[in-house]
Amino acid sequence: MHGITDILFRLFIIFTSAKIMGELFERFKQPALIGEILAGILLGPQLFNLIPEQEIYQVLAEIGVMVLLFTVGLHIKLEDILKVGGRSTLVALFGVIVPFILGYLYTVLSGHNTVEAMFIGAAMVATSVGITARIFADLNLMETETARIILAAAVIDDILGMLILAIVTGVGQGTLSYVNLGIVTLEAVGFVIFLILVGTRLARRYVPRVANLRTRNSVFALALIFLLGLSAVASWIKLAAIIGAFMAGLVMSEFNYQFQLTQRAESLYDFLVPFFFVILGSKVDLTVFANSAIWLAAGIITILAILGKLIGCGAAVIKSGFKTALVVGVGMVPRGEVGMIVASLGLGSGVISSELYAVVIFMVVATTLLAPPLLRKLLIPK
Repeated sequence: MHGITDILFRLFIIFTSAKIMGELFERFKQPALIGEILAGILLGPQLFNLIPEQEIYQVLAEIGVMVLLFTVGLHIKLEDILKVGGRSTLVALFGVIVPFILGYLYTVLSGHNTVEAMFIGAAMVATSVGITARIFADLNLMETETARIILAAAVIDDILGMLILAIVTGVGQGTLSYVNLGIVTLEAVGFVIFLILVGTRLARRYVPRVANLRTRNSVFALALIFLLGLSAVASWIKLAAIIGAFMAGLVMSEFNYQFQLTQRAESLYDFLVPFFFVILGSKVDLTVFANSAIWLAAGIITILAILGKLIGCGAAVIKSGFKTALVVGVGMVPRGEVGMIVASLGLGSGVISSELYAVVIFMVVATTLLAPPLLRKLLIPK
């Protein structure tokens, strides 16, 4: 097979494998993304070698992760963030600071450079709110105070995580210095604040006008224009493109339910996002796990990732009792897709090694698999 036929055949294999493995893991009440990553490992160069290093597959993966972060942003309403109590804000802040410091210090003490340490710290920061939310929903506990604290904190966590990711990726593209760090931080913070203050106002002004156009799904089309445009702007100012995609969702979140933006994005999500996780899995170098030191590093990073959330998030609500602190800490443990995105960006830019990439993927999968049964055990009365 040659040319377009070969590409179409490989896309067929990638997508079909992702859906089959995702369904298999869903049946065992595990996140589909774990199955999609495993599909990538199986199809990667280490085993069946069905995913070549061609730009089209990387582009599909990049668009997939942009759609993923766009939909995450759509679910975050700025007014809801402003309404959350001080406890949720503290849970988010401590849940970001403590894991980042633990990951950073361990990586530096292990002999890696500062930029690598910053990427590892960033990968340990964000919580996958979808996994925890699903457990509370399954147990009909979504309206409890603990659930509201965790979900609100996870939302703030995502925004802080994106900000840290913007700073880290910006630093990773240049020479590390205090001046460069300061410039990148100002760019990232300025980009986010500008879109929150100005972008949302522009959306409020022009979305109603766009809704009156004769074009079919005009508001959703505008949302996609924001997605592509802000991703391009973020990339142009040397931030990760996904930061722009996330902010595009955030800007349009106020109109999400009115114009059913999430529902309209579902088909794009279901088609494109699996490519990201499969390509992610295909980049895992299985040979690094032949080294016992990698297993040790993966185990330590995983333990630190768990302790970072338990200590950081739990300490923020310890006044509510040890049980509540433990539930909140465990509920914030799953790293899910954001940690993988950080690892992918680090590997793609040549900042982190294949060994550290494999360590992060191991940590993300382990925290994503361990948290649900622990949380269920804490929540279900004996």
